[in-house]
Amino acid sequence: MTKNKNLIYSIVCLVFFMVIGYLYAYPVLSGKQLFQHDIVQYKGGAKELLDYRAQYGKETYWSNSMFGGMPTYQMGSQFRGDVIKQIDNLLNFLPKPVNYLFLLFSGFFLLGYVAVRNWKYALLGALFFGLSTYFYIIIAAGHNGKVHTIAYFAPLLAGILLVYIRKKYVVGFIVTTLFMGLQIAANHPQMTYYLFLALAFLFISELIRAIQKKTPVKHFVISSGIIALACILGVGMNSQRIMANAEYVTETVRGKQILDNERHTADKSGMDKESILMWSYGKLETLNLFIPRLMGGGSNEPEGKEMMETIQQLVQENAQSQAEVDNIVRGLTNMTYWGDQPGTSGPAYQGAIVVFLAILGFFFAWKKYRYWILGASVLTIMLAWGSNLMFLSDFFIDVVPFYNKFRAPSSILVVVELLFPLIAIIGLYRFYTDETLDHSYKKKILTNVSAVVLGIILILLIFGKSLLGFHTDNEKTYLPPYLLDYLVGERFSMFRTDAIKTLLFVAIVAATLWLSLNKKISQNLALIVIAAVSIFDLWTVNQRYLNEDNFVDAVFAENPFQTEVTDLLIDKVGDNRELQGLLINANVNKTLETIAERDKGHYRIYNQAINPFGETNTSYFKSSVGGYHAVKLRRYDDLIGEYFTKMDTVKIPKILNMLNTKYMIFGDVQEPQAVPNPHANGNAWFVSDVEFVKTPNEEIRRIGEIDSKKTAIIAASDQNYFDGKPLAADSTAYLKLTKYKADELEFSAQSKTPQLAVFSEIYYPKGWKVFVDEKEVPYIKANYLLRAVHVPAGIHTVRMVFEPEVIEKGKLISTISFGFFLLLSVGGGYFMFRQRKSKE
Repeated sequence: MTKNKNLIYSIVCLVFFMVIGYLYAYPVLSGKQLFQHDIVQYKGGAKELLDYRAQYGKETYWSNSMFGGMPTYQMGSQFRGDVIKQIDNLLNFLPKPVNYLFLLFSGFFLLGYVAVRNWKYALLGALFFGLSTYFYIIIAAGHNGKVHTIAYFAPLLAGILLVYIRKKYVVGFIVTTLFMGLQIAANHPQMTYYLFLALAFLFISELIRAIQKKTPVKHFVISSGIIALACILGVGMNSQRIMANAEYVTETVRGKQILDNERHTADKSGMDKESILMWSYGKLETLNLFIPRLMGGGSNEPEGKEMMETIQQLVQENAQSQAEVDNIVRGLTNMTYWGDQPGTSGPAYQGAIVVFLAILGFFFAWKKYRYWILGASVLTIMLAWGSNLMFLSDFFIDVVPFYNKFRAPSSILVVVELLFPLIAIIGLYRFYTDETLDHSYKKKILTNVSAVVLGIILILLIFGKSLLGFHTDNEKTYLPPYLLDYLVGERFSMFRTDAIKTLLFVAIVAATLWLSLNKKISQNLALIVIAAVSIFDLWTVNQRYLNEDNFVDAVFAENPFQTEVTDLLIDKVGDNRELQGLLINANVNKTLETIAERDKGHYRIYNQAINPFGETNTSYFKSSVGGYHAVKLRRYDDLIGEYFTKMDTVKIPKILNMLNTKYMIFGDVQEPQAVPNPHANGNAWFVSDVEFVKTPNEEIRRIGEIDSKKTAIIAASDQNYFDGKPLAADSTAYLKLTKYKADELEFSAQSKTPQLAVFSEIYYPKGWKVFVDEKEVPYIKANYLLRAVHVPAGIHTVRMVFEPEVIEKGKLISTISFGFFLLLSVGGGYFMFRQRKSKE
C-alpha cells in the first residue's frame, strides 16, 4: 500500500513539474518561442548542415559555412544508429524551455528520493535545484547543451548512490548506465568533467568508509566495479560522438599549440591560461550564491539604462575638459555589475534559503554525505576563483588531465548548485525525522547558525560600502568623484534591496524551523512555508533574466535572419532590444541573400559590416571567412590572430585571395556595400613553384608575403612527399570545380606537365580522402591551412570526399555497448524477479 501511495505521489509530482514549467514559460502556450542569442548564431552556422540533411536525407560531417570549413561534430551533427540520443529525444517531449525545466525538476526528484526515501523532501529539493538562477541565465543565453547536460547530473548521481549507499546493484546499474549515456549525449563535456571532479570525493569517501570498516570492503569493491562498468557502457553508447570529438579536438584551439610566440609554446596542449581563466569568479563574489546582487546582477540589468542617462546628465553638468570625458569613457564598463569577471549575464544565485539550509545540512546530515559534499563544494568554489587563486588554478591546468581544455572556471559552480540542495534536504530530513539527533543539539545548531548568518547579512548592510566597495579598480582610477559616488550609491541601493530580502527570507525559515522544533507548528506546514518562500525568492530573481520578453513570435525564432523590414515586423518587434538587433541587420542580410542568389558557385564572403569573427549571418546565406564558434580549428584561429586581429591591411588581401573570397561586405549595417574581389584565387589552382620552410611560424608568415597563385609554402616535414613527383610550369593548365557538396568536391584538371594542385579548402588530416581518376592518393598541407595534391600531366578528375572512419568504428562500439547494457539489464531484472519469488 505504501509503495502504491509513493508511486501515486511521484506521478503527481512529475505532473506538478510540468505545470511549473509551463507556468514559468507560459508564452509557449500561445505559440511563442524562446529567443536565444547563441541559438541564433547556431542556426546561421549550421544552415549548410541542416540544408544537406533535408536535401539528401543523410548527414554531412563537414561544413564550409564557417571559418573556411570545419567538421560538424560540434555543430549539431547527428550520428547514425545513435540509440541513446533517441531515448534523450523521447525525454525531451516538451517544448523549449519547458523540457529543460521538467528534466531539472524530475531528475533531482529522483536523487532526493534515493537520498532520503521521502517524496516530500525530494519534491522540496527538486524545487531548490530546478529554480537555481544560473540555469535560467544560461537558458536565456542559448546554452542549451550546458543546461541539458546539467539536467542529467542529479539522476546520474542517484544511480551511483543506489549502488554505493542503498546497495541496489541492479537498479543502480541501470540508472547509472542510462543517465551516464544521456549526459554524454547532451554533449557538454565541460559540465560532465566538473561533475566527475565532485564524484571523485564520493569515491574517496566510500573508500575511507570501507577502510574504516563502516561499510564492507566487499560491497565497496562490487559497487565500484558496477559503477565503473555502468560508466564505461554509458560512454560506449556515445562512441561515435566521443571518438569523433576526441579526434577533432586535437586539431582545434583545445589541442596542441602550433606556433611559438609570447603567448604560446609549440606542442603545449590546451588553451593559454589567459583564455582559460578569463571568466574567474571573485572571492567575495561567491556570496552571490546567497545574496543575488552582492556584486551586481547581469551586465545589462534594466536599472543600467536609467543609470547611464543620469551619468550622461552629470557629465554634461560637471565635466571640465575633453580629457576628463575621455577618462570617463575609459573608466565606465558595466553599470550594474562590478565583480571580477569581464562581464556576466547574471549571478550564480543558489537561493538564500537553500544556502542557509545547506549550512545547517553540514551539521545535521549523515556523515556518509556530509564530508564528501563539503569537500567537493569547497574545491569547486576555489576553482571557480580561477585567476584569483592562481596556485590552485596553476596546479589543475598544469597537472590535472584535461582541465586545460575548458574555459570560464566560474561555470564550475554548477557542482555547488547540485550539492547544496542535496545536503540541504538531507539535513532537513534528519532534523525532523532522526531521533538519534538530540533536541538540545538541534536547538543549539539552529540558534548559532541562524545568528551567524543573520549577523553576516546585517554587517554587510551596515558596513557594506566600506567592505564591498561597489566599484572596480578601473572605475576608481578614471572616474571623477561625483560619478564614482553616484555609481556607488546606486549599486549599494541594488545590493541593499536584495540583502534585506535575504535577511527576511532566512529569518522566516529560521523561525519556521524553531517553531516546528518546539511543536508549535507541524512538520508539513514547516515544509510548505519553506517551499513557498524559496519559490518566491528564486522565481522573482529568475524573472530578471528569463521572462516573457525572451519569448518572441515564431517568425523570428525560426528565421532570425530577416532580409526585409516591414511595418508588420516592426509592430511585432516592439521595444524588444534583441529583435531590434535582428532588424538592424536586415540590409546586410538582404545583400548576402542577393549575392547568394545571383552567384550560386562555391566561394567565400568576408563580411566586415558586422564583426566577421562574431557572427553567422554570412554563414546562413553563403560560406564565410568568419563565423562564431568556441571550438575552431587551431590553424584557422592562428590565421585570424596573425592577420585579422592585427588588421594588417597589406597582407589581409593576400589571405582573402587565398581563401577564395569572391565578395567582401564593407560599410555599415544600414548601408552595406558588396564589393566583388576579382583577385580571388578561385576554388583551386596549379603551382609549380614550391617553397619549403622549417617552422610553422615561417609558414604562416610567408603566406602573407607570397603570391599564393604562383607559389605554395610547404612545411619541410612534407618535403619527402615530392620524391619522384617532379613539378613543371604550364601556362595553359587549368583546374576547375565541377561538383560541390559539403563533404564531396570534384575537379576537372588538365595540364601538359605534372603540377601541385592547391585547393582553397581547409586542411584537416582525419577523414578527407583524395582520389585522382578514382585512385586514392595522399595529400599534404600547403600554405599553413590548405589542402594540396600532386597531379600528373594529362587530363584527370580529382575528387575529395569526407568519410571519417571514426564514425563507423564508433557506431559499432555504440551498438555493442547498448546491446550489452540491455543484456545485463534484462539478466539483472530476471535475477531480481527470481530472488523475490524465492522469498515469497
